[in-house]
Formats: sequence, structure tokens, C-alpha cells
Amino acid sequence: MPASSGPAGLAGLLSGVRFAVLTGAGLSTDSGIPDYRGPNAVPRTPVTYQEFMRSAEARQRYWARNQVGWQRMHHAAPNAGHRAVAALERLGVTTGIITQNVDRLHEDAGAENVVDLHGRFDRVRCLRCGEVFARAFVASLLVEANPGFLDAVAARGGAQTAPDADAVLDPSLVSSFHVVVCPVCGGLLKPDVVFFGENVPRHRVSRSFSLVDEAGALLVAGSSLTVMSGLRFVRKAAHDGKPVLIVNRGHTRGDELATLKLDTGVGEALAFLAASLEGSRAGWRSGGAVR
Repeated sequence: MPASSGPAGLAGLLSGVRFAVLTGAGLSTDSGIPDYRGPNAVPRTPVTYQEFMRSAEARQRYWARNQVGWQRMHHAAPNAGHRAVAALERLGVTTGIITQNVDRLHEDAGAENVVDLHGRFDRVRCLRCGEVFARAFVASLLVEANPGFLDAVAARGGAQTAPDADAVLDPSLVSSFHVVVCPVCGGLLKPDVVFFGENVPRHRVSRSFSLVDEAGALLVAGSSLTVMSGLRFVRKAAHDGKPVLIVNRGHTRGDELATLKLDTGVGEALAFLAASLEGSRAGWRSGGAVR
């Protein structure tokens, strides 16, 4: 991997190339959503899919923590990085956006061709009848079933949250939490997100690979690529001889495959890239020397 040449080098490598964008939790930190592995990340033991399915106690712990974490994510707004990715899409230089985040901030920023690889935090699905509910509606049911719960959390100083809307709570607050069931059939409710130990739906993986196949390069923004769900796309692009450009604070598992790695602020780098490519297009349209 060559030494970093800064955002200008990133823009130079992507000028005239259509590329796929893969984003991770590092893109949303400027929106107030902490990442998984940064210096301020919350130490956590997330509920796995297997635990959630077999244990009422695990479901109680999950929903209590999620009810708190969702409140914070629900109020998060897109930052400069999300807006820059949306601008790149409008410029027509991307084949699409693959995000490992569940916060829907790409869509809130105006992006349209987005694969929510790990699902959406704003939806809840019944595992029996398949009915889908807005998370806000389920939140209202949980508030009704647990009067005073959020006030009790606030009285203890609130809670630290993670990018999947999990939160760290005092066990005494969890033990009395009442979980609600599907209002249609009484089945188990589960947020429409991929849990640890759960497979990403095949159609999302297939669509994501298609976006990489259609691209001439892959841009990774704000992901440590620690889990295979994202790393596989980097490996595919590198295997096919396509440039891999990574913008992320700190080491990633894809660094050795990167054509260029920028250890810098993700939002700033993406904003610079969008402005540079827009300038290139303007120069080309006006007949200037910019290609």
C-alpha cells in the first residue's frame, strides 16, 4: 500500500471512475452515534441472535437497552459525510452505497441507491406473522408497558449507547422491564436488524456484490472492516484488480489490500472528494482542461 497522499490523492484516483461506496460506524460519529471500536466506544456484550431466540431474559435485556439507545439514534441527523456521499450519488459517479450502519442517515441525507446491509433500526418485524411496524410505534407500546422507565434511566445519569441502538444499563433497571408482543398475532418482535450470529439476508449480499462488480473502484469510509460482512467486498474488489481506497481513523483489516489509505476524518475527506469531483465535472462541461 503506498503512503497516503491526502484527500487530493483520493480525488485524483477516483476522477473519471465510477465507484461503489462502503460505509461503517465511523461515518456516523459526527452525528453523535459512537462507533464500535474507537477510543470512546462502549464496552459491551451484545445479545446474539441465538440468545434472543431462546431466552426470554435475553429478550428483556435487549429491549430494555434498545428502548434507551433508540431514543438517541432516533434524534440523530446526517452529518457532512452523509451529505457528501449523497452528493456523490447525485453526481452520477457511484454505482451505489453499501452501508453496515442501521441508522438510515444516508437516506435522511438524500441518498437513494443504498443497501442497508445490516438492516434498519427504524423497523420492527414480527417473527410469527411477518408484520412490520415502525420502531416509533413499538416504542410507544414499550412506554405504555413500562411507565417511568425512561425517567428512571435519566435519573441515574442516562446511558451510553452503541451504533446498533444498544445501551449500557444498570441490571436493576432491566429486571423489571416488560417486553411487548406483536399486536396482531402475539408473536415475538425483533428489530429489523442483523444480530451478531445472524446471517445477512442473501439478497442484500447479492445486490452489494453487484454494485462492486459494476464499479471501477471501491471507496471504504468509516469502517474498520473487522467483520467479514464488509471485508468480503474489499477482498472481491482487490481480487478483481480494482483500486480500493480506505478512509478511516485507525487500522482496518483491509489496509494491506488498499491502493490508498487515509487515516483522517471521514466527513472532511468525503466533503473534499465531492467538491473536487463536482469541480472536475464543471470544468469538463465548460471545455476546460479538467477531464
